[in-house]
Amino acid sequence: MPRLIGLFLLLLGSLAWLNPPQPSFAQDAGAASAQADVIFPSQLTDPQIKLGDLELLTVPLTVDQLKALAGKWLDIVKSKTEQVVDTQIAVSKATGETADAQREKLTKLYAERNDLFDRYSAVLNAWEKKGGDTKEITVYRDYQNAIFLEETRKADTKTLMAWAMDWLMAEDGGIALAKNVAIVIVSFLALLFVARMVRKLVRRWIGHVPNISDLLQAFIVGIVYWIVLAIGLMLVLSGLGVDITPLFALFGGASIIAALAMQDSLSNLASGLMIMIYRPFDVGDYVDVGGVAGTVKSTNIFATTVTTPDNQVIVIPNKNVWGNIITNVTASETRRVDLVFGIGYDDSIPEALKVLQQAVDAHPLVLKDPEPTIRVNELADSSVNLICRPWVKTSDYWTVYWDLQRYVKELFDSVGISIPYPQQDVHFIPADPSKALPTPAIKKTPSTGRPSISAGDEGHNDDGK
Repeated sequence: MPRLIGLFLLLLGSLAWLNPPQPSFAQDAGAASAQADVIFPSQLTDPQIKLGDLELLTVPLTVDQLKALAGKWLDIVKSKTEQVVDTQIAVSKATGETADAQREKLTKLYAERNDLFDRYSAVLNAWEKKGGDTKEITVYRDYQNAIFLEETRKADTKTLMAWAMDWLMAEDGGIALAKNVAIVIVSFLALLFVARMVRKLVRRWIGHVPNISDLLQAFIVGIVYWIVLAIGLMLVLSGLGVDITPLFALFGGASIIAALAMQDSLSNLASGLMIMIYRPFDVGDYVDVGGVAGTVKSTNIFATTVTTPDNQVIVIPNKNVWGNIITNVTASETRRVDLVFGIGYDDSIPEALKVLQQAVDAHPLVLKDPEPTIRVNELADSSVNLICRPWVKTSDYWTVYWDLQRYVKELFDSVGISIPYPQQDVHFIPADPSKALPTPAIKKTPSTGRPSISAGDEGHNDDGK
């Protein structure tokens, strides 16, 4: 029998080992509830805890712990607010020195309660950053805002002045604000100095980069300057405890609105970047853009400024520059001067070509290489047109152009080569062929420019009379 009992107990043990008891859902919930009872260290609810220490101690807490901690701090500020309200009622009922004493007590309680609200806000901020319920957090914040609003609305003028003076003289109030403003101003001045130094270094470095235009250099230097300022300001604000995350969201929304409202400006910006990258011209080049010809004075990301030969300053939007045909006159070191001279049909073509060659060879600014082209180009209605195409440096173009025009005319006159006026022959065909007359030739005389009849038929009409 004992052996049978022992075997039976051994069998039950084996079954228990193969099928261990499973914890129920109720047991899990009970365990979680028991774990939730130990929420956070008790020092986190100490009203005397420093704000910086509280912010650090909330870092490892979970969302549930922070929610419970926010409830504890709500009770703390609620209790202190009740004291403030009771004292505020006492001030409204008291007079004379009693009122002044109560008002002084109210100011002290108000400052203490504001310190508690600072810690209360720190807990809410930590809770929100950990992903807490937005609606619940909003309720907590609305409670704080409603208290400030009602207390300020119900307080008398003397109390408000006392609160204001107390805040101005407080280390964490007006004095802290003045310190922060001073830090921002000094930091901004230091950032300006640093940004200018960085800009100078970048300008010096980028000047050694080959094949980069002056326009692109100026753009890159400007971008670096503003980036240094922006990053520096964000670091300063972050160091002062300002949460700069909302600024990015603000800038993102503002950029969308600006993009819709400034489509033309963005088009000019894109065109300006294309001009700087592809470099169709540079500062100091003489260009012809959309019918506007002049020297490029400056170019930014939005517009190009051109100075015309008669010293007019014209500002052209970059979208009109990039969207039109751009002629860069001074892009090449050399340029060909195209001249056309007409001589009479009775004049000697070899003599005229010799005169043109002599005029070109005599000018000191005409380049020997490439050689000038002097040829008979066209047998026109009134003249034989000769082309003269010497090569010059781009800066000497107009000097050579004007000099050769004058010099060739003087040489033609000296050797008796004429530059004919436009001529036209007019033939009259009578209605009766039997009464046909010699056809008069009407020419414009060089002296008066009036038509004359060269066939000696003055006084005859179309009928031959």
